[in-house]
Amino acid sequence: MSARTKFYLDKQNSKWLGVCSGLAEYTGIDAIWLRVGFVMLSFAIFPMNIVAYVLIAWMAPNKPAGLYQGPEEAKFWQGVRSNPSRSTAEVRSKFRDIDRRLADIEMFYTSRNTRLADEIDSLR
Repeated sequence: MSARTKFYLDKQNSKWLGVCSGLAEYTGIDAIWLRVGFVMLSFAIFPMNIVAYVLIAWMAPNKPAGLYQGPEEAKFWQGVRSNPSRSTAEVRSKFRDIDRRLADIEMFYTSRNTRLADEIDSLR
């Protein structure tokens, strides 16, 4: 399992131990909704959710500093965790698009385009 697809405690955005903020980063759900859900669950099954929360906080590693380069990379890896086949299809689609655009540029450059040849000659 890649370091970017593992669950980590998010101590920077935490309110108590970082479990809800870590789950929010892992799943993409807003942390406030996870916290509200946890509080609502406290009324239903009081001792079990506290025990589960503390066990998760004890067992899960802290998020390493500099794990993601920016929010765009974090969003990408979040998509990989939620649906890996969709993210690979998106990457494949992006590469196909880049390849098609490069082929268009190559065709334009190598074709018998006198206007382009005149512009290149004028730059010399």
